[in-house]
Amino acid sequence: MLKQVEAGVYELGYYKVKFYTANGKPSEEKTNEIREYYLYPSGGTLRDKNFNIVFYSSKFDIYRGFIPPHVKN
Repeated sequence: MLKQVEAGVYELGYYKVKFYTANGKPSEEKTNEIREYYLYPSGGTLRDKNFNIVFYSSKFDIYRGFIPPHVKN
């Protein structure tokens, strides 16, 4: 995810990222489906197309020390 965020564009408070998807959630394994998700660094949440939270990581939470690329540059 970090590589996608570093190469991505920050807009409207999130980064768009894409992952292989299984059962509507990001998958660590290759599947036949790739979906777009939205990473909100203001809370470290990854959201689906309906903006439901599918994942949280303090690693990507600015309140836990994450410095997004758009702030670094």
